[in-house]
Amino acid sequence: MGELTDIARAKVNLTLRVLGRRLDGYHDLYSIVAFADCADRLTLDPDRDLGLTVTGPGAAVCGEGDDNLVIRAARHLAERVPGLRLGHFTLDKHLPVAAGIGGGSADAAAALRLLAKINGLATDDLRLVETARATGADVPVCVPSHACVMSGVGENLTMLDLPPLACVLVNPRVAVATKDVFAGLGLRAGELRVGVGEMIEAVTLPKDGASAGDWITQLAMGVNHLEAPALRVEPVIGEVLAALRAHEGVRFARMSGSGATCFAVYDDVATAKEIAGHVAQAHPQWWVHAGVLS
Repeated sequence: MGELTDIARAKVNLTLRVLGRRLDGYHDLYSIVAFADCADRLTLDPDRDLGLTVTGPGAAVCGEGDDNLVIRAARHLAERVPGLRLGHFTLDKHLPVAAGIGGGSADAAAALRLLAKINGLATDDLRLVETARATGADVPVCVPSHACVMSGVGENLTMLDLPPLACVLVNPRVAVATKDVFAGLGLRAGELRVGVGEMIEAVTLPKDGASAGDWITQLAMGVNHLEAPALRVEPVIGEVLAALRAHEGVRFARMSGSGATCFAVYDDVATAKEIAGHVAQAHPQWWVHAGVLS
């Protein structure tokens, strides 16, 4: 069959509400998710034994061993599919790690898509779906890599008709541990957050075919409940948000996931690219990307 390649697009939480903490310790979420046009690239050689080689600018901070989600996903799927054909993966790593944009999860999802292709599996095969859930909370949403509402602990997905949105993504190259951010919420097992304030923060989803302007208006009313605890863990996130909000043309700016990546949405790509240039010039140590969410 020869080598196959897939791309692992960055996941962006346009909104993220934490509804409560379940008795098993996991948090119930409601998040509107989109995917960016920046990505890692994953190649699979099915004629070699299972393994992983990492290249690219992010290779130094991305493990190649059993801890990498690509290998974990492959092994989890092999446990569920007898005789699964595997292979050697090569990951060209560009997305920042521990950044709130699901870089590792997107890589794992790309691995599952590649393995599904060489083994004749559908991406909605129950075994693959179970593997995605077992590998990580963000892996299920990254398998389709399509704008959606993600709820539960990440397993419930409702696809959305989201038009392209011009954006700038910025990461200060500071890793943030997800567990520390969730711990900062201070929720006990079985405790709910839902109340009057939660209803106000809920975003009304535009109907299919709605314009980008309609979506931006509604999304601007949203929140990310993890932003406040993340700011306490890494105050530099506040600097990133301030930098994004300092320029004219920004419709709204917010943190993605558990941070530290933040994003801003604009009316057009030209404005986004102009702002990205200003931010990159002022903060050359930061990772900055201008493009489109969809």
